Amino acid sequence: MSHAVVVGVDGSAQSAAAAEWAAYQAHRSGRVLRMIHAGGVEPALSAEPMDLVQSLPRPVLELRDRLAEVLPGLQISCKHVPGHPAYALVAAGDREGLLVIGSRGLGGLTGLLVGSVALRAAAHAACPVVLVRAGTDGDGGVQSDVVVGVDSTRPCAEVLAFAFEQAAERGAKLRALESRNLPTGRYVTAAPVDPPEITDALAAEALVRLQDALAPWREKFPEVRVEAGVTGWPAGRALVEASRSASLVVVGRRTPKIRPAVPGLGAVAHTVLHHTHSPVAVVPHD
Repeated sequence: MSHAVVVGVDGSAQSAAAAEWAAYQAHRSGRVLRMIHAGGVEPALSAEPMDLVQSLPRPVLELRDRLAEVLPGLQISCKHVPGHPAYALVAAGDREGLLVIGSRGLGGLTGLLVGSVALRAAAHAACPVVLVRAGTDGDGGVQSDVVVGVDSTRPCAEVLAFAFEQAAERGAKLRALESRNLPTGRYVTAAPVDPPEITDALAAEALVRLQDALAPWREKFPEVRVEAGVTGWPAGRALVEASRSASLVVVGRRTPKIRPAVPGLGAVAHTVLHHTHSPVAVVPHD
C-alpha cells in the first residue's frame, strides 16, 4: 500500500494521542506515518533539511523518537508545513488518503472540545478524517467493536468500505446501527392493535433492509463478524452510546455536487464528534 497515514502534531497531549493512534494504524496497514507540524511561514530556502527537522518543537521530536522505539518496523517522516493548520493538514491528508487529528478531551457539558482545526478538517477534507481525544489508548482497543452508522435506504459505499476495512485490520467485530423513527403511541384502527406489535414488525422489516445493505460487504470481507441492529433512538445518541465500548465509530459526511461556501458536517456527525467516548472517523461520500 503506497499511501501514508497523516497526523497533525503540535506538541500537545491531544496531538500525541492522535499520533500514537495513527502510528498503530499505519503499522497495521503497512503504511508510512507522516507527522505534520502545520502553521507559520515558509522556512528559508537556504535551510538544510536537517535544520528544518531540528527546528521542530522538542515535544514533536521526542514523540517521533518514542513512536519509532515502540514500533521499530514503522517508517516515520516528520516535517513542518507552512500555512493555516487546518488547510495544510487537509491538503496532506487528501494526497495520502487518511488524516488523523487530536481533540481536547471532555468539556464541561460532557462533550469534546473538538477545536476549530479539527472541525474544519473534518468538514473540508476529501479523505476520511479520524478525530482522537486526549487519553485514548494508542492501539485503539484493537479488538473492540468498530461501529458504523448506516441508512439502509441510501447505503454509502465509501462509509461501509472504510468501516469493514477497519474491522478487518483490527480483527474486530463490526456493529452496524440504523436509526428508525419507530412508533410508540396508540394507533386508531378498525380492529384493536397492540402498539408493540407494530413497532416490532417495523423494526424487523428495517432490520431485513439493513442486512440486505450489508450483504455485499459481508461477501467482500468474510472474515469480519457483523452485528446489525435497528434502534428507535436518534442516530447521534445511538452512536454516542455505542462508542462507550468501541475502538472506532464511523460516520458519513455528504459532499454535495455543488460545493457550499461553508461546508458542514451534518447533525449526526456533529453530535458524535462532540460527545463520543472513542475515536471517530468522518468519511466523505457523494
